[in-house]
Amino acid sequence: MAVETTAPHAGPLPDAALAGQMVYRKLLWRLMPLLMLLYVIAFIDRSNVGFAKLSFLHDLGLSESVFGIGAGIFYAGYMLFEVPSNLLLARIGARQTFLRIMLLWAACSAGLAAMTGQNSYYLWRFLLGASEAGLFPGILFYLTYWVPISRRARFTALFMASIPIAGVIGSPVSGLIMHTMHGVLGLQSWRWLFLIEGLPALVLMFFVARMLHDTPASAPWLSADELAIIERDLRADRESTRHTEHKSFAAALRSPRFYLLTGMGVALLAGTANVFFWLPTIIRRTGVVDLWTLGLLSALPYVAGFICQYLMARHSDARRERRWHAAFAGLIAAIGWAALPLVGESPALSVVALTVTAAGTFAAMGPFWAMPSLYLSRHAAAGGIALISTLAGLGSLVSPGIVGWLNETTHSLAAGQYYLAALMLIGAVTVIAVGPHDAANPRQ
Repeated sequence: MAVETTAPHAGPLPDAALAGQMVYRKLLWRLMPLLMLLYVIAFIDRSNVGFAKLSFLHDLGLSESVFGIGAGIFYAGYMLFEVPSNLLLARIGARQTFLRIMLLWAACSAGLAAMTGQNSYYLWRFLLGASEAGLFPGILFYLTYWVPISRRARFTALFMASIPIAGVIGSPVSGLIMHTMHGVLGLQSWRWLFLIEGLPALVLMFFVARMLHDTPASAPWLSADELAIIERDLRADRESTRHTEHKSFAAALRSPRFYLLTGMGVALLAGTANVFFWLPTIIRRTGVVDLWTLGLLSALPYVAGFICQYLMARHSDARRERRWHAAFAGLIAAIGWAALPLVGESPALSVVALTVTAAGTFAAMGPFWAMPSLYLSRHAAAGGIALISTLAGLGSLVSPGIVGWLNETTHSLAAGQYYLAALMLIGAVTVIAVGPHDAANPRQ
């Protein structure tokens, strides 16, 4: 239908397709900057433990394996409270849910600043994960209130770019705090790191309270015509899925392709988590002592990861191919991890290898997360994607502990790096083993 307007218009009114493009472009600029900033801050707060580790292990007398277990235990709390948080969001709305999450994770960041040993480290990491649990699935769920399925991929891909952006911003900021704040008011630099990087969540709460609206109907910046377009598209989505949603979970469990896809999901989430947790340590082991320099060097892999993530997603879309793109990127990440022990004595070559690792890891995200809807039936897609995400979290839960134990047992980072290389290689193989989808019925 044509969109009515009271404003003067020199030419003919835009047709329905152009009107839709204009509405969703407006949504993109209104919604995504705030949502991306929210997730960038959250990801910095969950991963800054990789920088804090450079000091607090010595100060508290903790081991590498203890660090790895604590880094991973975040995902135990995260996985336990993902579903309850999303159910609560559906009842009370996104704004109240996100405000609650932000307040709690800022408190847990302060708790990490006050930790005194192994048990308090484990406790606060678990509570931080429980606090943040609803944010990632909550934002994806929130987008379903605003954007129809046919247009949601662009919003989701942009949101996923928050992860490498968090590394680009967080690494130099964390390095600067660790470099300059040691001894201020008698506190170690790692305590300042948790305190300072927990503050942006409190500041952002003001903007979320003022600018975030639960539904299109409550957004004053949408005109009546724009709201009508969005509601029409969302209504069409509900009509197309109304009779199939109840079958999604059981259908996903019956699909062999679901389990093969989960293999790459485990590798990808584990690889992402371990890049953030161990990157500062790897660069530090090459002899880089200055923490500000270390922070700047740590940002380079994320810059490359952001660029490659965009280019790979664009190429995958243009070719309408996902499986080989995801497998190729996973293989590149495996090569990067495997190369690290061979160049560990050279800061320059280590940064190159880390850049290759991050580039491959982040480049695989777009093609991979576009795959489940191609291989699972329409009945299974919604439940299958959620379940793949949850099971893939197991990789993030256990892998940091495994890597930490390998580092401590072998007195070297090499064993953990080879483990991660093998994990990414297995993920690439499982993606290929899924086989091509039926081009005539891409929802098979």
